[in-house]
Amino acid sequence: MSTFRWWAFWRRVQYGTGTMVFLLLVLGTVYRLYFYAPASCFDGMQNGAEFGIDCGGACVRICAAQTVPPKVLWAQSFEIVPGQYNAVAYIENTNQIAATKSMKYRFEFYAGLEKIKEVSGTTVLPANSIYPVFAGRVMTDGKKITETKLILEPAEVWQPGTIGREQFKSSDVRLTNTDVRPRLDVTIENTQLTKAEQIEIVATLFNEAGKPITASQTFVESLDGRAKKNIVFTWPASIAKTVRSCSVPTDIVVGIDLSGSMNNDGDNPPQPVTDALQAAKSFVQELKDSDQAAVVTFANDATTNVSLTSNHMTTAEAVGQLVISKEAETGYTNTVAALQAANSELSSERHSAEARRVLVLLTDGLPTAPDDSYNIVEEAKKIAGEISQSGVTIYSIGLGKGVDAAFTKSLASSPESAFYAPSTEQLSGIYKTITASLCESGAAKIEVIAKTPTNFTPLR
Repeated sequence: MSTFRWWAFWRRVQYGTGTMVFLLLVLGTVYRLYFYAPASCFDGMQNGAEFGIDCGGACVRICAAQTVPPKVLWAQSFEIVPGQYNAVAYIENTNQIAATKSMKYRFEFYAGLEKIKEVSGTTVLPANSIYPVFAGRVMTDGKKITETKLILEPAEVWQPGTIGREQFKSSDVRLTNTDVRPRLDVTIENTQLTKAEQIEIVATLFNEAGKPITASQTFVESLDGRAKKNIVFTWPASIAKTVRSCSVPTDIVVGIDLSGSMNNDGDNPPQPVTDALQAAKSFVQELKDSDQAAVVTFANDATTNVSLTSNHMTTAEAVGQLVISKEAETGYTNTVAALQAANSELSSERHSAEARRVLVLLTDGLPTAPDDSYNIVEEAKKIAGEISQSGVTIYSIGLGKGVDAAFTKSLASSPESAFYAPSTEQLSGIYKTITASLCESGAAKIEVIAKTPTNFTPLR
């Protein structure tokens, strides 16, 4: 009887195992050299530890399915000069990490139901905050934009954004020359240690209610870590009419009709001129110390009785002493001359570059003139339109039951700037309304937001 030889059995197992391992090594080497393709984040396939095609897992790219689409909060256009607009929209990216260097967008501009313009572009969208998208010099061939839309295309690549809004800090914000050459000076600081490049910076101005009223854009090529830089935003035309903050002073011409018809109610003292002058006097007395006021009266011609000055007491006293001349009793109502004189004073060297320009015009009738060679009514409308277009806000007050309300309204810069007073009893309230509308109680909010494509984790 033979015995089982365990040592021979284990030797055969060892030889067999060794041979198998050797063959596997040879086959693995051949496969790796000639057939194996390692998983890649750029091979157009979902393989390895990826959550999607070339995204998630070991890949730097973030899968779109793992992100929340950015949201357009609002889009608005601002007329800079006639027929030219700046547009800005705010986009909210609620993703805590996901950002994109290339967010494609399209602005659409409408005049009523008609789409009059499209502007497309690409912007950086960092993570976890609200960022502006800006389009400048949007030309509309004279058409007025009534609605602005921003359409975002799905981002092709999402990747980690290492730093967000906290990277840049703005300080020393100063808005100057709001009526002549508007300029916004800001100090921008890179709070990080790393250098930032290709920085886009958008400044948006909001009114007291939080409504955007104008915007501008500038670029900084590079800013070293922990460095500061003074930057400037500019506008090609006045924004004083738009920025209604009380911190912006006002230059006002008070225009008063002293034609003979202002004595027609009789009485002693004569009416309605006496009450009208008292209401205008009170209006001047309520102006701010930083404001300037001038007085222009008109009948056969126009006279600048008081030039622009911040001495409101002197101006109010001058208004209280005005009288209708004998020549004016049977003369004319030269509204055209009044508009021209007021505009001349508001354009003079006495006008402050910081101040908005306003004309408050009181009249009790249609313009008349001894020269019938031209239509003075149409001329007055034309000149008033040109003055408004230049940046002056015209408030018109029609006094008396016989006044032409349609003509008075045509002189005003907007329907809200036209008033009708059947009698002098309404004048005091109208002047108070104008005083309140000259500026808002709160200061305008200025928001400066910077973004850069520098702070993204490199794709590998």
